[in-house]
Amino acid sequence: MRKRTQQIIFLTTLGFVGISPLQAQSKKAKLDTVKSIDEVVVTALGIKRQDKSLGYVAEKVTSEEFEKTQNNNWAQALEGKVSGLKIQTAGAGPLGSAKITLRGSISMNLDNNEALIVVDGVPLGGTNTGTGNAAYGAGTGGDLPVDYGNNFNSINPDDIESVTVLKGATASALYGSRGANGAIMITTKSGKSKSGKIRVTFNSSTSFDTVLKWPDWQYEYGQGTLTKNTAGQFYYSYGASPDGVSTGGTSSAFGPKFDGQYYFQYDPSVEGQSLTRQLWRPYKNNVKDFWGVGTTFSNTIGIESSNDKTSFRTSLSYVKNNWMMPNTGFDRFNYALSFDHKLSSKLRIVTKFAYNYTKSDNLPATGYNNQSISYFMIFQNPNVDLAWYKPIWKKDKYQIDQIHPFSSYIDNPYLIAYQMLNGVDKKFITGNLTATYSFNKNFDVMLRSGIEITNEERTTKRPYSSANYLQGYYREQYIKNSEYNTDVLFTFKNNYGKINVSASAGGNIRANEYVLNDYRATGLKVPGVYQLTNAISLLSKIAQPKDKETNSLYGLATFNYDNLWFVDVTARNDWSSTLPKENRSYFYPSVSTSFILSDILKFKSNKFNFWKLRASWSQVGNDTDPYSLVQFYNTSDFTGSAEIFSNYQNPNLRPEMNSNIEAGMDFSFFKNRLTYNVTVYQNNTKDQIIDVPSLIETGYTTRTINSGEVRNRGVEMTLNAYPVKNKNFSWNVSANWSLNRNKILSLPQEFKGEPYTMGSVGGVVFFNAIVGGSLGDMYGYKLQYAPDGQVIYGSDGLTAKSTQIEYIGNAYAKWRGGLQNTFKYKNFSLSFSFDGQYGGLVYSQSHHKMSEQGKLTNTLMGRDNPSGTIIGQGVVQNSDGSFSPNTKAVTLSSYYADYYRRANIETNSFDSSYLKLREANITYFFPKQVVQSLKMSDLSVSLFGRNLWMWTKFPLFDPEAATLNDSSITPGIEMGQLPTARTVGIQLNAKF
Repeated sequence: MRKRTQQIIFLTTLGFVGISPLQAQSKKAKLDTVKSIDEVVVTALGIKRQDKSLGYVAEKVTSEEFEKTQNNNWAQALEGKVSGLKIQTAGAGPLGSAKITLRGSISMNLDNNEALIVVDGVPLGGTNTGTGNAAYGAGTGGDLPVDYGNNFNSINPDDIESVTVLKGATASALYGSRGANGAIMITTKSGKSKSGKIRVTFNSSTSFDTVLKWPDWQYEYGQGTLTKNTAGQFYYSYGASPDGVSTGGTSSAFGPKFDGQYYFQYDPSVEGQSLTRQLWRPYKNNVKDFWGVGTTFSNTIGIESSNDKTSFRTSLSYVKNNWMMPNTGFDRFNYALSFDHKLSSKLRIVTKFAYNYTKSDNLPATGYNNQSISYFMIFQNPNVDLAWYKPIWKKDKYQIDQIHPFSSYIDNPYLIAYQMLNGVDKKFITGNLTATYSFNKNFDVMLRSGIEITNEERTTKRPYSSANYLQGYYREQYIKNSEYNTDVLFTFKNNYGKINVSASAGGNIRANEYVLNDYRATGLKVPGVYQLTNAISLLSKIAQPKDKETNSLYGLATFNYDNLWFVDVTARNDWSSTLPKENRSYFYPSVSTSFILSDILKFKSNKFNFWKLRASWSQVGNDTDPYSLVQFYNTSDFTGSAEIFSNYQNPNLRPEMNSNIEAGMDFSFFKNRLTYNVTVYQNNTKDQIIDVPSLIETGYTTRTINSGEVRNRGVEMTLNAYPVKNKNFSWNVSANWSLNRNKILSLPQEFKGEPYTMGSVGGVVFFNAIVGGSLGDMYGYKLQYAPDGQVIYGSDGLTAKSTQIEYIGNAYAKWRGGLQNTFKYKNFSLSFSFDGQYGGLVYSQSHHKMSEQGKLTNTLMGRDNPSGTIIGQGVVQNSDGSFSPNTKAVTLSSYYADYYRRANIETNSFDSSYLKLREANITYFFPKQVVQSLKMSDLSVSLFGRNLWMWTKFPLFDPEAATLNDSSITPGIEMGQLPTARTVGIQLNAKF
């Protein structure tokens, strides 16, 4: 009993306290010791360092986290597990493009805030190509965005050995301008093992997706416009009938209550009005039944081995996804090879290669547009059976005229799924070759060359009679993006007594080549034949290169005094082709230090093991997009013509500069069973490269300048503990919390105190920057309020309208947090993680439109009024300036259409706070005797889940809403969001 007591500790205010002082006296027990303070992490340029020597934060996530729950995108496994890290997706389909930010946004250019992705020391370019279409496009006659996935989400999670998150600019300063927002360092598996034997691993999983959350639709009232018959009763009629004029052409649900009555309705057998009156009834699954159960099958086999000179690993992976929306999904094939060989005692060669192939016949489109399934869900009425749409084509009009009986502006959902196809055929290759030569024990040189090549073919098919393309449409896109990185790095290491010195110097040449070929057939001569030769009108855009080159020199010096005090100094100079000759060279330094105070002050004991103080400062530059210096012509939509850009280029651009300072402390207690770290930081970004309005008489609408400064401040905390750890049972808990605040310190003088609009979506929500405000501030129209807080109405009984936009809220959360627990008992392991955020605002276009049309339960108030009218709760302003209660009755449809109108950002915006059960996993490890009898080394089976539960006040699909606007992921806006998936699955892991 005494020995067992020594092995258990419980929670205290800071974390945990031993229930017995005997625990501190036990020096023989090894089970309660956790080794972590000497952990090795991968830092910039792929240099491996001890975590305790770093003066900045480098959080490591091991391969186990990526293996627990199989994801279509490996980055999703990081959600809620790293403080200060945010994974933002657009909720736009199975490929799930992700926008990864660290420590918030620092640039007024909303697309210039993402972390750099580095694979085995080689940065990925990160270029995304959109469809060229905005998220809001209803009635515009154009197309809409499609999420074709990021390059980095093609990486096979089974190939990942670890991920190290370098948060501050100091940590990633050696990567130059692309490291200004931090870096995600991915190290892939190399096959190194202690046994030296050939080992085969097999991982197979099957998972199922269902919709996590639905809007709160109302099914008490059906389609209609509050029309009354001659008897003074509300009625419905599809087409004119003996009951009265047609009310079936509306998208609104302000019709009669479902109360057992009979009306002339749509009859699919005659494709028109029913011959007799039919029961007036709701179809409560008339949207939900369109969505099915998605499936993902994943299989990976890997072969690896190593000895004292050579290690290798190769793997094959195949993923087949059928998404929740019918006829959507993808197939993905991954091949990876790693080879590490010592040619001699001085020369070592390492090569890594990965080939990723993604193919899909159809990916879902997103956005608020006639051709998106989101648009259909908004406009579907409670009394309409989903089955009426299933034939797709009208009788004897195959490929000519679709079934959409209630409006020609609302496309048939099965036409969208089975005929409006967005195909992709994408080949993504990454690889690097590294040679390291050691002249002696103190001096070596490393030469590394890496490639990233993307070849992507896309097809877009739109059939006859679609709302935006009555004669059909076909598009082919060919995208080639190549990036080449070559590094050389000389390193010198030596000890001088208690002083250890390491100095590195080298350079990098980076070249990026990008070409897009675009062909569009507007109108098809023969319906259903998708070929460019079948075009009524063919548009071919001349390929436009967007090449870029950056040359760099850099250096790193590290000093270590007796493992007590560490100092790092870095310097880098870039020469960028996107900046003018006189400004293209820019230099930025960094310095960081750490003190092991527990050793310096000799505080170490069994209860208090480690205390580190760290601090850093850096300055990092950032360039701009290619061809931003001089004017040039762009290809026009009219063959043989060209057009000038509407933006006036700036031949005198300077690089943006980001200054970062941070400090923090790391602690370890109770034989490292409790670790805690805290970090505070500040970023200042000035000389932002932004576009400002230009005088119309110049012939341009905007011009590019350097101006503006933004400051970011934040706090991050991480806690990890083992409350219980013994031979048969252990409990590990980790938590993180982060807060970020940014402030706009200055803006261009041209604005003279007026706001600068950084971006907008749908023409109603504006991201405005004002001095003293924050990035992510949302502006729009609001309700008007009397001094006592009541809503002001006009003499017409509708809400009073503001003539100026006002501040609504901020798209970014006030703070975020995550909590993970892992329990291990004998051969069982149970883990689950929660994460969430507090604050933030989301504007919902879907909420506006469904409320305007009476589709949600929030529009049920007043429906019982026999007059079909309602009086808005509030006041009217009298001629003398006083206020009196509003008494003006208006129709229900007018009231809701006004109160939730698209321009009223306030009534359609919601708190985006949430708490999610992000992951859960239970694993059984087969006993050794069973495994050995099968001639295996390990065998386990797991049940896993993702997004299993969510608490939120957000009324639609997911508060983590963002909008895919062309290729940009814009937070704080829901514009035709697709449902989020709840995933459950089973996984088998075997090692031979």
